[in-house]
Amino acid sequence: QLQFVESGGGLVQPGGSLRLSCAASGFTFHYNAIGWFRQAPGKEREGVSCISINSGRTDYADSVKGRFTISRDNAKNTAYLQMNSLKPEDTAVYYCAAALNCPVTVRFGSWGQGTQVTVSS
Repeated sequence: QLQFVESGGGLVQPGGSLRLSCAASGFTFHYNAIGWFRQAPGKEREGVSCISINSGRTDYADSVKGRFTISRDNAKNTAYLQMNSLKPEDTAVYYCAAALNCPVTVRFGSWGQGTQVTVSS
């Protein structure tokens, strides 16, 4: 079963940066994209960004455009989310998942543990 393990979260001040990692483990079947999602307390989970494995095409939520950058290392089955100029409203648990396409319309597998990002002074 394909699983993703997220890491790199933490507590950061507004304006700071974090780099999240998303490592695939288990049976790494062929998937076309990786997506980053987040869920803030009391809110629904939302898509943040995605990247196509083959083409490298990326997509971002309007709320993070210009601040977040997604990348991937296919050899390591790992994706990254560089988050700059962080705002308190970015506070959430961040998850990654395999997807059929980017922008994500179909997601594969179950959610991992996620990684907590807290932006606060």
